[in-house]
Amino acid sequence: MYVRRLELVDFRSYPRVAVDLEPGGSVLVGPNGVGKTNLVEALGYAATLGSHRVATDAPLVRAGAASAVIRCAIVHDGRELLVELEIVPGKANRARLGRSPVRRARDVLGALRLVQFAPEDMELVRGDPAERRRYLDDLLVTRQPRFGGVRTDYDRVVKQRNALLRTAYLSRKVGGSRGGDLSTLDVWDTHLARHGAELLAGRLELVDALAPHVAKAYDAVAAGKGAAGIAYRSGLGGALTPDRPALEAALLAALAEARSGEIDRGVTLVGPHRDELLLTLGPLPAKGYASHGESWSYALALRLAAYDLLRADGIEPVLVLDDVFAELDVGRRERLAELVGGAGQLLVTCAVAADVPAGLVGARYEVTEGDVRRAG
Repeated sequence: MYVRRLELVDFRSYPRVAVDLEPGGSVLVGPNGVGKTNLVEALGYAATLGSHRVATDAPLVRAGAASAVIRCAIVHDGRELLVELEIVPGKANRARLGRSPVRRARDVLGALRLVQFAPEDMELVRGDPAERRRYLDDLLVTRQPRFGGVRTDYDRVVKQRNALLRTAYLSRKVGGSRGGDLSTLDVWDTHLARHGAELLAGRLELVDALAPHVAKAYDAVAAGKGAAGIAYRSGLGGALTPDRPALEAALLAALAEARSGEIDRGVTLVGPHRDELLLTLGPLPAKGYASHGESWSYALALRLAAYDLLRADGIEPVLVLDDVFAELDVGRRERLAELVGGAGQLLVTCAVAADVPAGLVGARYEVTEGDVRRAG
């Protein structure tokens, strides 16, 4: 799989730009702030329907424009497919596949499989559990696009359930009954348990498949200095298996047990949205104990593990390294270059071309304010 052409209209800093790409390695070079990351962010959005930099769509639309458009021509197994997305802040995005409208934007998931490493990925190691949950869920959808719907349905249920609990909580604060109107809470419990069990089972299966790839990737990036491990920790406790009926029953039981506390606090306290992906280095948690260099190595290992897992599944994703090499010492640069040199399509952004190991330099693009030109 590779992206043959990327077109943007009113996306971030670009009024309009088109870039023809090719398989193998490509390096996008330009000073900081000219829009290199905006280009690969657009590709990431086409792959996941989300940005790795911002939580909402509004910043993706160029100032003064009403909407932004991303068009990607993707070649897979000799066939080309055009993916088009129109981003309209505050409204549902519109999407096309092969120039035909689709009913929901998430129907384009799976058309472009992409793994991207960016400086923000340091938060996978040092940040809150939400960063690691998102990493798992993005990879889950990339690997099995049907989980895009599961993820959306689960998030919708949690949002609706939280709104119900919050309304009851506020009613009680101003003198209403203790529970407020919670007559539909049982219905939302059933929905949360069903969608939550499916999402939780997918995560458990994913972590089991991913763990050996993380250990191998960290060993390669860090040159054998430490053993990395991952494990899933659920609020349900115990050693869980991806048995969907059993997980659904466990979630319903946990919801019943937590109901009094949820009513008192006005928020959903049970479910995969509160779980954690544990990262360890040897016997210690990576968060709080890993050095700066170890954290970079771990973040890289998580992305490389995702890439290796997808390839093991028979998927050849596009690999993006966004401003990575400037943060790495010479040894890590060379080891990373060896690990990714065989990618079907590798896109590297950098401010200084000399930072990129010679073995990865293929096509070169000069990025200036609002423009991208092939340079070699």
